[in-house]
Amino acid sequence: MSLAVEEAFGRAFRAGQIAQLVVGAFLRYNAEFREVTRRARQHFVARDWAAAHADAVERLGLYDRHVRMAMEELRVLHGGATHDSELWRNARRHFAHLIDGLPDSEFCKTYFSSVTRKLFATVGVAPDIEFIATDLDPLANVQEIAVTRRFEAGDAATPSLATVLGQDWFGTPWASDGGNVAGGEAMLQAWLGARARLHGALHFECVDTPFYQGTRAYLVGRLSGPDWSEPAALAIRHDAAGLVLDAVLLGEEGVSALFSYTRTYFQVDLERVAETVAFLKTLLPRKPVGELFTILGRAKQGKTERYRSIMQRMTTSGELFEHAPGERGMVMVCFVMKTLDVVFKVIRDRIPEPKTVTPADVARQYDFVYRHDRAGRLVDAQEFRRMRFPATCFAPALLAELLDECGSGVRRDGDDLVFERIYVERRLVPLNLYLQKATPEAAERVLLDYGQALKDLARTNLFAGDLLFKNFGVTRHGRVIFYDYDEVCPLTDCEFRELPVASDPDDEMRAEPWFYVGEHDVFPETFRNFMPMGAAAAAVLRRHNDLFGPEFWRDVQERIRAGEALEVLPYEPLAAAGAQVPANTALQADSA
Repeated sequence: MSLAVEEAFGRAFRAGQIAQLVVGAFLRYNAEFREVTRRARQHFVARDWAAAHADAVERLGLYDRHVRMAMEELRVLHGGATHDSELWRNARRHFAHLIDGLPDSEFCKTYFSSVTRKLFATVGVAPDIEFIATDLDPLANVQEIAVTRRFEAGDAATPSLATVLGQDWFGTPWASDGGNVAGGEAMLQAWLGARARLHGALHFECVDTPFYQGTRAYLVGRLSGPDWSEPAALAIRHDAAGLVLDAVLLGEEGVSALFSYTRTYFQVDLERVAETVAFLKTLLPRKPVGELFTILGRAKQGKTERYRSIMQRMTTSGELFEHAPGERGMVMVCFVMKTLDVVFKVIRDRIPEPKTVTPADVARQYDFVYRHDRAGRLVDAQEFRRMRFPATCFAPALLAELLDECGSGVRRDGDDLVFERIYVERRLVPLNLYLQKATPEAAERVLLDYGQALKDLARTNLFAGDLLFKNFGVTRHGRVIFYDYDEVCPLTDCEFRELPVASDPDDEMRAEPWFYVGEHDVFPETFRNFMPMGAAAAAVLRRHNDLFGPEFWRDVQERIRAGEALEVLPYEPLAAAGAQVPANTALQADSA
């Protein structure tokens, strides 16, 4: 055997070894991901909400940890060859062959690309050594494999949930008083009665494993009759007395609320994720596929899908990126493309006074929020690294500002712009802009929800810090969402104080406070300064008057410190059996 042939054989062998190593690394990651996810059931049964939250946070870091472990293993076993492009081109071919036929094989490809991007510090894309996101369609190879179970549910005149709820989903009994199942059936009967066209024998088809989030479990699927079907979900809580049916969510709007981009990811153990996403997409056709993957905990695949949609839009629309509508941000440069439903945010190099944060502080704040319970009030900000865009896609004024004010994180590379770190979020209408055009009724409605948003954030141990309206957005359903995270902090870190009364009238006229203000001091009475004049603000002051004094905030702090779980639900709970049930099952939810 000639030396050249022997060397070629050796390189092919090593490429195969590398491919096998990365496949094994992915399978270990996936196994641990599912192991952590499966623990949600035992936490729900044990009512151990602290452990459930800890697992949710732990799972967020699994992907990056396993990528780092794979890189270290590659360095130990293959040394300098880890940066050999030709070797990795061959490894890519071997890898594609090895994963052929595996469930969710697109996940494997994304993992392989994550490893190569880390090893080679890839800027933009490297199509020879990674699987290009624009070519990855995780639903392209979905198989006709059942991921649901189907149950009889009575008929439209007398619906019954006994069959589906009689299954041993959780291994723990229902409350002895019936667990409010009768209340759920009464609500379902009223809902169907108001829609005479939804008639006949009923069936409930749901994903064959419960979805866990916070202190609730959900059975997610659809209710159907002879010639119709509607999305449906059953929310279940576990009290000291046993299981209780907490809500019946019906219709696309109600079920979509569970899958909002403002909520914490589900813990749901799925054998075939893509097939489940394909089923969910039939229920919620307006939900982007990437957001469905993300809310199921597969955040990296969700990012891949979002990147794919962005690139496809850029290549087909001919539009330019331009400044996002609204006031110029002190911390971020924000830009949009009109026909994309996302906003891009880049941290400025120099953050002016009165802000006291640094760019590194801002990055840490976004990471903090990523790991926090978003409770339907915080946008999920996806962080991308080393993204490359053609410079010609940017309006001249935006291009100049990015290069002048974000130079440490944005640079020219030939005809392209390279972003070292960029955040991508769902696009909302800034609250201050919304109010400029809103009718009095709409203004009152969103301002009331603004007050509720502050309370919801507080109950998840979060204080927004900067309460200016420009830092909040409004969804297409009129729900107020917070999206500016540079001053956010744990509520329990704050010291809520009464505003001192001045003894000298001249004190009130001073530009600076005449009394001592500590680093963590907050004076809720000053929150009134954020309210506009008029009837809408008066309504807020009436309903949320407790926000403007320290007692509400101190009370929430005490309850959190005592270990109480103050969950913010994506629905309005059912009334007790026999009582009036709510007409709208998603009053507190955003179905965007």
